[in-house]
Amino acid sequence: MVLVELVAVRVDLSSNTPVVLLQEYDERKRVLPIFIGAPEATAIAFALQGVVTPRPMTHDLMKELIDELGATIDKIVVTELRDATYFSEIHLTQGPRSMVISARPSDSLAIAARSGTEIFVTDELMDSEAVELQNEDGETEENPEEIVSQFKGFLEAVRPEDFQS
Repeated sequence: MVLVELVAVRVDLSSNTPVVLLQEYDERKRVLPIFIGAPEATAIAFALQGVVTPRPMTHDLMKELIDELGATIDKIVVTELRDATYFSEIHLTQGPRSMVISARPSDSLAIAARSGTEIFVTDELMDSEAVELQNEDGETEENPEEIVSQFKGFLEAVRPEDFQS
């Protein structure tokens, strides 16, 4: 599995579709783009920006329920892309019991952004779907803002349908 960082949430201007960017910590710095819905993009962006809403949003409520039940979120794993749909898992522990809950990546990432939980992507998925962005010297970019800038150029030419298997 590849440890990744939730770098940004952006909107693809050509399709007006939100996309979340997961960047690996490895020296290759590949980026996995996942197109998501607008409400989920807002939830993730709020968490990344530390926005506090007057009432809990759904993902805040989910995190609070998990905490109140005495469970801990061990990790989030983005597992596969099947029929143009990404899948993920939330790994939890409650006392001696370990659980794996299937979830949409957007929901898993919104919870991870609120809880500080580590995010992983399977090796197979990262190898097949990630994009390696490089600077003009052919070196991999390390600055997240530069990656986002380059990725915007990539998004101008790509459509969600391009990620179908």
